[in-house]
Amino acid sequence: MLISPKKALGIVLRRVRPLKVLPKPLAEATGYCLAEDVRADRDQPAADRSAMDGFAVRAADIAKCPCVLKLTGEVAAGSPARRSLRPGTCMRILTGANIPPDADAVVRLEQTTETKASVLFQNVVGAGANIRRQGEEAKKGKLLVKKGTVLGAAQIGLAGSVGKDKLRVYGRARVAVLCTGEELRSVSDRVRLYEIRDSNGPALCSALTGLGYGDVTHRVVGDNPKAVAAKVKRLADKHEVIIISGGVSVGKYDFVPEALKQIGASIHFHGVAIRPGKPQLYATLNKNRHIFGLPGNPLSVMVGFFEFVLPGLRRMSGLEPTRCQPSLHLPLAAEVQSKLNLVRFVLARLIWNKEQLSVAPLKSHGSADLVAAGPADGVIIIPAKAGKVSVGAVVEFRPWRPLP
Repeated sequence: MLISPKKALGIVLRRVRPLKVLPKPLAEATGYCLAEDVRADRDQPAADRSAMDGFAVRAADIAKCPCVLKLTGEVAAGSPARRSLRPGTCMRILTGANIPPDADAVVRLEQTTETKASVLFQNVVGAGANIRRQGEEAKKGKLLVKKGTVLGAAQIGLAGSVGKDKLRVYGRARVAVLCTGEELRSVSDRVRLYEIRDSNGPALCSALTGLGYGDVTHRVVGDNPKAVAAKVKRLADKHEVIIISGGVSVGKYDFVPEALKQIGASIHFHGVAIRPGKPQLYATLNKNRHIFGLPGNPLSVMVGFFEFVLPGLRRMSGLEPTRCQPSLHLPLAAEVQSKLNLVRFVLARLIWNKEQLSVAPLKSHGSADLVAAGPADGVIIIPAKAGKVSVGAVVEFRPWRPLP
């Protein structure tokens, strides 16, 4: 019995569990999901600091301009700025330097004329001008990066600024890709008319590597239930997630369901009301092991990966279920029609112009047409029995590669 893609995804997200938390050096934590809150260890900034290069002054001394103040020193970033500023004087100050005691404003360099021992000021500035006040960005103890955040450059920088040389993050699943089929040959092999090169393996490994799952195991096995069962069992010893390509439909040589039953796996669904990729399969073993069976045709593999496998991997990496399947909602650049009682995933490319970003469907000759996926940025999702979807209608778009 076919189930809806929404129900299938719900089954996956309910059964996967986040992996163990581990310490990660700051330089290696990019892309991981944070398992702790990061808080300010002191006020940010820690003291009043200059927002630019210029001269530290007492605002009252330049209340009437033009005027000349005596230059009595310099404060560079990283110096303590302990000497007080006397009335009628100024100090050269560099961006990020602490404001000297008794100074209450900074005049930018471009608004002054400096001589050997004095500075001419042409513009009046008020107290507080061009000063970053102590604690104006964050007070000590303020939450800066929330648990559950995927770490990018800004978050890594913030963690570094509060002295976090290591971060507690959720682990990432170890993933194995198992491609089935007697007809499969290696990419480098010569192929005869009845053989094909393994494209699903490299495609899945590429997708995983691009998402931070770098050490992916890739194996190929023939159409033999005992061989498939043995491979899956061995892979499950060292991998939390196994992605099987091919062998999950209802043909004579579709042995994957039988093989999974042989090793005691529990099959939670086998058949989703989508096109392409209807025979999607999801099964589990004990110890938080998850098996995704994807139909062998390349476009069915890609749909299954992005719709079910990737959200499961994200959940295992610590993301909340509501954040595991992000998508864009964009206007349609060309009409689409669907009378099917299935949810359709239509190859599409993004259209960039000055007015707006839109998405255009691409023609395909079926789920085996990998050539059609070449120019695609992802898929648009057309609900069952949608009928005609007109130009300009807002549709859901799922990216299959990083947006340019």
